Amino acid sequence: MPGFSLASRLDGAIGGKTATAFEKAFGVKTVGELLEHYPRRYARRGELTPIDSLPLGEPVTIVAEVVSANERRMQNRRGSLLEVVISDGDGRMSLTFFNQPWRLKDLTPGRRGIFSGKVGEYRRQTQLTNPDYELFDDIAEARAEAEVTAKRPIPIYPATSSIPSTLVQKTISLVLDGLGEVDDPLPDDVRARRGLLPARAAFQQIHRPESDDDIPPAIATLRMHEAFVLQTALLQQRQFVRALSATKRPAAPGGLLERFDAILPFELTPDQQSVGAQLAADLVADWPMNRLVQGEVGSGKTLVALRAMLQVAESGGQSALIAPTEVLAGQHLRSIARMLGPELAPEIMPTLLTGQMPAAERRKAALRVASGQARIVVGTHALLSATTTFADLGFVVVDEQHRFGVDQREALRAKGSSPHTLVLTATPIPRTVAMTVFGDLDVSTIRTMPAGRARIQSFVAPLAEKPAWFARVWDRVAEEVALGRQAFVVCAAIDSDQLTADEKTDEPADAPAAAAESARTRWGVVQVEALLTRLPTFDGIRVQILHGKMPSDEKDAVMQAFARGDIDVLVATTVIEVGVDVPNASTMVILEADRFGVSQLHQLRGRVGRGGLPGLCLLVTEASPGTSARARVEAVAATLDGFALAEVDLDLRGEGDVLGGAQSGARSSLRLLRVVTDADLITEARAEGERLLVDDPGLLRHPGLAAALERRVGVEERAALAKS
Repeated sequence: MPGFSLASRLDGAIGGKTATAFEKAFGVKTVGELLEHYPRRYARRGELTPIDSLPLGEPVTIVAEVVSANERRMQNRRGSLLEVVISDGDGRMSLTFFNQPWRLKDLTPGRRGIFSGKVGEYRRQTQLTNPDYELFDDIAEARAEAEVTAKRPIPIYPATSSIPSTLVQKTISLVLDGLGEVDDPLPDDVRARRGLLPARAAFQQIHRPESDDDIPPAIATLRMHEAFVLQTALLQQRQFVRALSATKRPAAPGGLLERFDAILPFELTPDQQSVGAQLAADLVADWPMNRLVQGEVGSGKTLVALRAMLQVAESGGQSALIAPTEVLAGQHLRSIARMLGPELAPEIMPTLLTGQMPAAERRKAALRVASGQARIVVGTHALLSATTTFADLGFVVVDEQHRFGVDQREALRAKGSSPHTLVLTATPIPRTVAMTVFGDLDVSTIRTMPAGRARIQSFVAPLAEKPAWFARVWDRVAEEVALGRQAFVVCAAIDSDQLTADEKTDEPADAPAAAAESARTRWGVVQVEALLTRLPTFDGIRVQILHGKMPSDEKDAVMQAFARGDIDVLVATTVIEVGVDVPNASTMVILEADRFGVSQLHQLRGRVGRGGLPGLCLLVTEASPGTSARARVEAVAATLDGFALAEVDLDLRGEGDVLGGAQSGARSSLRLLRVVTDADLITEARAEGERLLVDDPGLLRHPGLAAALERRVGVEERAALAKS
């Protein structure tokens, strides 16, 4: 009778009740998903040890005979205690089992077996509490089995209170016993060249290692499986996009793009020119553009995107730029209108469309979009509404892509016929992350900064060691305002007394103990505004607050007032993280800076020093020296290079956080693969996948890989990849 396959439903292999519990605890539904629930470490039973020389606190394995077994009620607590005395012929010790009277049937005097556990002591007598054991009738058999068992690593699994590691181990062992043939996702030549195991052997050795030597080859094999399957899925998605036909959008001599370039008051940077040329070529290719442009805050990504939008507009096509917040969408619209100038703006008619616009104004904007009159449309999630239609959507630009889900991005793309797609991010992405998360996109990078950008000086204000610096921070802000400049103060929350999940950043992994944590000062926008209005040095300084819970028109009014110079100090949450452009803002104070990630601190800092004024960023923290929370803050203060910080971030946090919500479908299936340490493996897997797909694009000669893709990248994941 054939056994289970990796694609078999778990309830058919282990029973419905247990399968339901495993799905609830770990999200596993198939045999393959259960077998990919890998051990997180391995324990040791310990060497065979005579009872007379047992080391306290150490795991041991003993071959012994049961001398006596007695059950009694416990005096000071409910339940019973089973006490068993065993002997190896030279010494004696006790075993204790709590509330397990049924073991009396097994542990009868004269029975022999192997007993494993950690050595404890009670009333000066060594004992094992709730040990593992296996009984035999023959002592020679018991000793032989014990010799093997003592050297066999014990897998320790990620577990829950309802499903302990031991139950995971037993369930996986049951599934392995019933597992049939396993198709190998790796081509034979790749496996042979790399000295890797067959797939079934890899599963066997990672879950049932006979010795320590079995584990590394299994991990190496299964890690390559992950890298190879993921990269092949991404490469297939790239093939899929390139199989679509796209409307070519060439630039015309003397057209909108040339006219725009002629009125630019500055020269494009070398990177803007090269990336612009890549976008221009993409827009006349046979397949739709599918490109990610990454660049520092203020490097001119919006300008590059606008030039591509004008190239699309020359053929009558429309471009839609979707931004994550209303503040950013409004900022983009004003910036685009300003760059287009009084001559081009009326022709292009850039139009804002957001959910918070008054109904009459929104209807008017929607009509301009539907008629094709608006050739550049900027908006938020309102662009995704079923009531928003385009005359000829040819180009989709997604700003700060990590703020959007794949379904949202696809909903916008579906409003056109295979439109070109450009994704912008100001969060530099390490090469291996880009390859793992965005492997189906072409990636372009803008590194050079436009002329005229002043440098930003960054300093850590370490209040744990120097609490007096807190007053100096506010004096420094007042000094900048006295020079006619403006400042941001950034808080992790609106109100520190009512911290909410959507306003609070994630707690750092190394957060101090609860007592120390509760002693730290918490600063919300409300508390900071109250503090500043009481400071003598802020007498006459105009302070205003901004946060995500304010009505849209109020937020926009505050931002425009700050941009005009009517507000001196803006106290805000991270709503100002992206897109806010106020050249006169020279100073930023980030309170509780250790509560933010490296990339977020870098993004926030990029809001100052945008004009000719030198920037100043003060990172205020109570984090103790030597903690990773403090290390994040110090790393940001040490460099302005966002690409270097992205690598630091990856090293400090690991890829779990860095990938974050950007993962979708197959991207979330990483189990053993680590983008920090497996960069070379990911690169090699991609090269192997490219070679294979050139030779066998339909995977007709590689059924094992096709099955692995179907299993790991099922219908839903395929849809997610197609939308990304």
